[in-house]
Amino acid sequence: MSGVLLLARRSIRYHFGRTLLLTACLTLTFSFPASVHLLVARFQARATARANATPLLVGAKGSRFGLTLHALSFQGETPELITMGESVRIRESALATPVPLLARFRARGHLVVGTTPDYYRFRHLEIQRGRSPARIGDCLLGSSTAAHLNAGPGDRVTTESENLFNLAGPSPLNLRVTGVLAPTGTEDDTVVFVDLQTAWVLEGIGHGHSETNGPVNVPPGANVRPHSASTSNLRSHSDVTDENQDSFHFHGNEADFPLSAIIALPNDEKSETLLMGRYLTPGNPAQVLKPSEVVQDLMGIVFDTKRFLDLSAVLFGAVTCLLVGLIVALSLRLRKQELETMFKLGCSRWTIVQIQSIELLAILAMSLILATFLSILTNLLGLEWISRFLVG
Repeated sequence: MSGVLLLARRSIRYHFGRTLLLTACLTLTFSFPASVHLLVARFQARATARANATPLLVGAKGSRFGLTLHALSFQGETPELITMGESVRIRESALATPVPLLARFRARGHLVVGTTPDYYRFRHLEIQRGRSPARIGDCLLGSSTAAHLNAGPGDRVTTESENLFNLAGPSPLNLRVTGVLAPTGTEDDTVVFVDLQTAWVLEGIGHGHSETNGPVNVPPGANVRPHSASTSNLRSHSDVTDENQDSFHFHGNEADFPLSAIIALPNDEKSETLLMGRYLTPGNPAQVLKPSEVVQDLMGIVFDTKRFLDLSAVLFGAVTCLLVGLIVALSLRLRKQELETMFKLGCSRWTIVQIQSIELLAILAMSLILATFLSILTNLLGLEWISRFLVG
């Protein structure tokens, strides 16, 4: 048997081009359906678990899928904005606890999510290093974000401008990292968390700058810190420090400040039904969704796509088998003289069959190993792509 193995190994090395072509074809044939299956299963598990843990979502009327993926996975484009007044109405209804979200800006490539401490309690997020934010400009990093940025408590993370060509827009803010969250294995690991006041500063609603000595008339009841439009006031602070933190203030009514979504936590099943009924009026600019139902519909689209891909994989596999058969047949034809020489030297036909079988088994084994590696790599890197594909 050792002689057969030696001849098969030498044959594989000698016909390296043929071996490489067969291995590549079989690797792609095996890895494609396996990668699709692993990706869909992983996406379903993560999306379903997070959706089932989220009772209700409130946001502007529009794409249900876009709003759900934005609020649960922090992916896709930011939906139309609603106002803080919607969160106040939910709280005043005494039917649910609102958890407001505002996620539009990025800091060094990572989404900045403005929210309240209720979100950390709801998602069971714990601080692994550092402490909670204490003022405007403080932030918490998800575990993956901290590792990617190589940042921790005491470091600074600068936000990105929404539009580089809009010189009148809000300036980037230098966020102070106060803590790093413990890893959860969810999308919360990949973002930067700030409080709503900091998110509104990023929106340009609030700012901080040097005070002036000149008097200024402020309308009664206006939510504006007294200041005048002097030259010194045109230089807004891009960094919140102990010296200037008291100068940060907001313009306008807080009820009109923007939010991208609200997670509503009903008191009980009856409260959930009553709250959903309040959004059935045609003139209401907001909508309420049950994430579990939206994700179930979304998975229907995923499985329809998967069935099409499975059919494509079957056709692709059939073509590959024909190609492999053609290559083997041509190889045997080209090696006819070589095989006849081996037969005349005393090799039995069974020995020749063994050599050919070992060659094919070796190629098959290499293809399975490479296909497994490629499927695992695709599974690790492809989940974000499939989410973007569904949103887009």
